Amino acid sequence: MKTKVKPLVSLNVNPCKMCMPMGAVTAMYGIKKSMSILHGSQGCSTYIRRHMATHYNEPVDIASTSLTEHGTVYGGEENLLKGLKNLIELYNPEVIGVSTTCLSETIGEDIARMIEKFYELNPEYAYIRIIPIHSPGYGGTQFDGYFRGLYQIVSHLARECEKNNKINVVTGMQSPSDIRFLKKEFARFGLEAIFLSDLSDNLDGGYSEKYSRLPSGGTSVSEIEQMGGAACTVEFVGMDLEYSPGQYLADRFGVPLKKLMLPVGLRDTDEFYRGLSELSGMKIPEEVELERGRYLDAMIDSHKYSGDGRAVIYGDPDFVLSTVRLCVENGVMPVVAATGSTCKMLKPLLEKEIKPLGDMIFEENYCIVDDIDFKTMEELAVSGNANLMIGNSDGRRIEENMSIPLVRRGFPIHDRVGGQRLRMLGFAGSLMYLDEITNAVLACKERGFRKELYNEYYKDTPIDQGIREEVLDTAAIKKREIEEKTKTHPCYNCGAHEYARIHLPVAPHCNVQCNYCVRKFDCPNESRPGVTTKVMTPEEAFDRYISVKEKVPNLSVVGIAGPGDALANFGDTKRTLELIREYDPKVTFCLSTNGLMLPKYADELIKLGVSHVTVTINAVDPRISAKIYKFIDYMGIRFTGENAGAILLSNQLNGIRLLASQGIICKVNIVTLKGINDTHIPEVVSKMKSLGCYVTNIMPMIPVKGSAFENLVPASNKEVNAIRDICGETMLQMYHCRQCRADAVGRLDNDISLEVNEKQQGEPAEQSRDQEQSARFAVASKSGTLVDQHFGQIQEVYIYESKNDEVRFVERRKIDQYCTGAENCDHKEGKIDSIISMIEDCKGVIAMRIGEEPRNKLTEKGIFVYPTYDRIEDAVKKATSMI
Repeated sequence: MKTKVKPLVSLNVNPCKMCMPMGAVTAMYGIKKSMSILHGSQGCSTYIRRHMATHYNEPVDIASTSLTEHGTVYGGEENLLKGLKNLIELYNPEVIGVSTTCLSETIGEDIARMIEKFYELNPEYAYIRIIPIHSPGYGGTQFDGYFRGLYQIVSHLARECEKNNKINVVTGMQSPSDIRFLKKEFARFGLEAIFLSDLSDNLDGGYSEKYSRLPSGGTSVSEIEQMGGAACTVEFVGMDLEYSPGQYLADRFGVPLKKLMLPVGLRDTDEFYRGLSELSGMKIPEEVELERGRYLDAMIDSHKYSGDGRAVIYGDPDFVLSTVRLCVENGVMPVVAATGSTCKMLKPLLEKEIKPLGDMIFEENYCIVDDIDFKTMEELAVSGNANLMIGNSDGRRIEENMSIPLVRRGFPIHDRVGGQRLRMLGFAGSLMYLDEITNAVLACKERGFRKELYNEYYKDTPIDQGIREEVLDTAAIKKREIEEKTKTHPCYNCGAHEYARIHLPVAPHCNVQCNYCVRKFDCPNESRPGVTTKVMTPEEAFDRYISVKEKVPNLSVVGIAGPGDALANFGDTKRTLELIREYDPKVTFCLSTNGLMLPKYADELIKLGVSHVTVTINAVDPRISAKIYKFIDYMGIRFTGENAGAILLSNQLNGIRLLASQGIICKVNIVTLKGINDTHIPEVVSKMKSLGCYVTNIMPMIPVKGSAFENLVPASNKEVNAIRDICGETMLQMYHCRQCRADAVGRLDNDISLEVNEKQQGEPAEQSRDQEQSARFAVASKSGTLVDQHFGQIQEVYIYESKNDEVRFVERRKIDQYCTGAENCDHKEGKIDSIISMIEDCKGVIAMRIGEEPRNKLTEKGIFVYPTYDRIEDAVKKATSMI
């Protein structure tokens, strides 16, 4: 059955955040008779006005310096000076916040100096307080911009003054309704509070026939000037801030700082009222106790439903933290807790909340993510089986696509009226919030249970009228055909060792240069990918297939694996497969590729009848890929570094998705590169599993002379197998790979490509060997590239021939293992005699180690023994020189 294919891109899709200037402007809007001007293009102010006006349902005035191309090139000082003067003449504000944007920050505008110049040129405006706020859109989110704005307001307006009994109150971007609640509660305890900033009236005012251009409510300049003499600062954030107004007041004026969580839920609202009681010396009023009782009753009412909740919670860090704490104390499991801000300190705070609930209900599948976008959030919501979302209305697309109900809180809310009046603070606000969350869970359950029953018991069955039986039969037949082909594919099924394969070297060109690879098109001496004795035309490859098929009846697979990349030579690859398919409709087609061109050719491969595709993917992190690949050639351009890695990875993943969605069996090869990707491989395997791959093949690197990695120490078989074992817990692993040549022929354990090549050249293989005056060596190797095996542990040997300083690989020979245990070694004379008879045409044995008894037996027979650990070709040359 086909599955939906989603595009892969190397960028954020629908970021889960607003820009910094949005936050800076919001901070200024809580100041009485204030005005903001954005130093940037006109579009920035329009964007912010639109968001604020539709969320708060109030008119919002924001000035702009309207930078154009001229200001961008020559500087925007003139625009800012004119803009400030025009703004003052039109509005006559007491305070002006000058907020930067991406454009002005990128060109390096010094707004503090420009403000000083404005005062010099216009001394009559010295009474107006102008505050510079650096808020580049790329520097953070509205959360960061809001607190940087508050910090600049305090640092420019607060003064040394007489001590007073006032309480400074610093909050995040809470709704005006929630700020009114906080003001009421401080007043209830007889505490005179200075709020920074006070949005309660300016962004949720009453009806008036006359429009006021400047905010008539909010915190006045005179109140902010008194903050330096306050008795205490209460900061409702729950975490440390880079720009903390409370910390500034503590450091500059010695005002004590008290940090509290937002009063959301039982624990934090209790702590809030205890804090007010301590500050005021008053007991908690009975009315508050009654509100607490009602909230407790609401918790009891909802508990039998809230335990079914699996929530995606997103928004500003302080909002996410408080909402998670409310959810876990009510049994709602946060499966995704995410913020668009970069906030590393948030994860441990959330982990502390979520993990105990997860452990209690045996739920390990939850994610805590910062700097997230909605595309990623949707994927995590699906994988976490979420049935509830809590956050701003920008998540409505996921609500629509996935039918997951969204409880709207935070900023912005565009698709509902009343965002400015939504409550979540205090017992009453928490009660309303909890009711909405519980009702959303209930609605999802009531709406979805019939669909779940249908999907589990009825969908896609022959009696489902929506699907015809013949369609189901066709899909089932195709699936069975591919499954049968997999049973006879020696690379995809370790039980298919009796079947043979043929690699046809019709693809010499490659569009990716790996640092471990050197392609050789006329090399009979090496046994590794990327080498062949000859590059063939499609017609020559077709003739070779017919010839080999006649002599090798168990030939089941035709593969194209280079010596370059099959898709970088797609014309020849396609022609070869077409010729063979016409001759043999039942043969299995297999193809290996680096994946760069896979999205382009995936559909054509499916039409050609390719059922198995191998993609080499060494990393799923472009930073690691940059260390592995020298360059890629894509769309006529050569890319290097992380750019190359990102393009290659995106195409690889997208291509595999396309193939897997059509039922094609995908194998992923991963070359182990010590110190580069060896610890990263489990992450690669996990990603391949999520894409629907069948098996991964983790291989050791074969050092190749002339390559960038020729001196990189390869991972041992033990190290590679350890990685395979770890990754085997994630998905099926291949342990029997031989890292074959691009012209390999035969079974995996008996490659006959050289014999086939010699016969096709018209040279009788055995006769030519007899005529050669050369020395043969039996090499003990596990990897096929290094002398890395004990003689007693061999089950096969590599036969190499040395002549005139040239080394040539001849064949592999199966050998009965000499040593099967410590107690049996050196005492099996029958076995050693059998081994000697298998290699009696060899002048020497090369092994990493060898026991004394077999060494003596070999020496008696005139066979030279050379123990070493080296590249096979180098070891053979050294052994030849010693004979």
